[in-house]
Amino acid sequence: MTKNLLLCIVLLPLLAGCGKKDDPTPGEDETKVTLSLADPAATAETKALYANLWAIRDKGWIFGHHDDLMYGRTWYGKEGGSDTKDVCGDYPGVYGLDFSTFMDDRLDSSTEENALRLKCMKQAYDRGMVILACMHLNNPLTGGDAWDNKNNTVVAQILTEGSETQAKFKLWLDRLAALAKGLKGSDGKLIPVIIRPFHEHTQGWSWWGSTCTTEQQFVGLWRYFVDYMQSSGVHNFIYAISPQMDRQQTESDFLYRWPGDKYVDFMGMDCYQGINNNVFVNNLKLLSKISTEKKKPAGVTETGVEGLRSADYWVTNIAAPMAGRKMSLLCTWRNKYDPMGQGNHYFSVFPGHVSVESFKTLYARPDTYFCADLPAMYQPVANITVQ
Repeated sequence: MTKNLLLCIVLLPLLAGCGKKDDPTPGEDETKVTLSLADPAATAETKALYANLWAIRDKGWIFGHHDDLMYGRTWYGKEGGSDTKDVCGDYPGVYGLDFSTFMDDRLDSSTEENALRLKCMKQAYDRGMVILACMHLNNPLTGGDAWDNKNNTVVAQILTEGSETQAKFKLWLDRLAALAKGLKGSDGKLIPVIIRPFHEHTQGWSWWGSTCTTEQQFVGLWRYFVDYMQSSGVHNFIYAISPQMDRQQTESDFLYRWPGDKYVDFMGMDCYQGINNNVFVNNLKLLSKISTEKKKPAGVTETGVEGLRSADYWVTNIAAPMAGRKMSLLCTWRNKYDPMGQGNHYFSVFPGHVSVESFKTLYARPDTYFCADLPAMYQPVANITVQ
């Protein structure tokens, strides 16, 4: 059943028309808008994606799920697999993934995993989906993981010219640059990626977080990353910041350690607020306000409830708070592959879950975009210019 038909069945008494696909392309009835990217040499497709992310916020938001195409609750590496599609009949509009195993010391031991992840990325682009990437990088000074925050000199060492830590970090960045410059779809064009370096920097769990870095060091690290990518010839990245906002926050909380308007393209937030709508609505309003003022698209870059048990979660705790907030996207965290159901590390829907019907209602709403609903995200938008 197509989404348009399902939408008609669910909302026929309320709607004169049926389906988002008959609506004008986002942006074509608006006054002219000019947006700016951190990378003035960004590819045409990257600029087009950025324009579409800005335009779509006036009509709704794109649903995403981390690692959705790579594995699900009961399957791994299945061709065409998707927990989302198995529930609603369509893929999510955003595919989230982690770039770290392409970069750090896990590279040699992650060959098969990386090949599958690369395949899923290319398939997502070919379907017209949006790619959203984070980096849980290992600690380049201690050799620990991303959560190794015992040493507060790692970023200082990265920023020290000629240090061993900087040399290792540069090698990791070179690997990322090579990946980005070779990342092409079946059309032969470079695949744009919304990348979230050093995400959740407002908390203390990571080696780049608030307990391990000064404000000056974090801003220096962010700018170092952006400048290094561009100097390495990477022009298909949209740079997204994503502070952790699990509690009710203020504008100063969100802009904590802000790298500067010229170094940030997309304004995200990782918001694990549970089913507390007061917190979620407060933070969405705040993010929308800052996004509008800075003329940068925004979205919920991570969210969800681990081991979700609420039957009406998708309608009550996602659709209702997100409605009309001018967000471009919302991405739930992963459903860990766990075929025996021994754990509860899942954050989205899958077949048989108690929230399936609520998710189908979310899917049928006219303000939610899944893969088949998306406009041509890599084609320019009328009246929006990206510099």
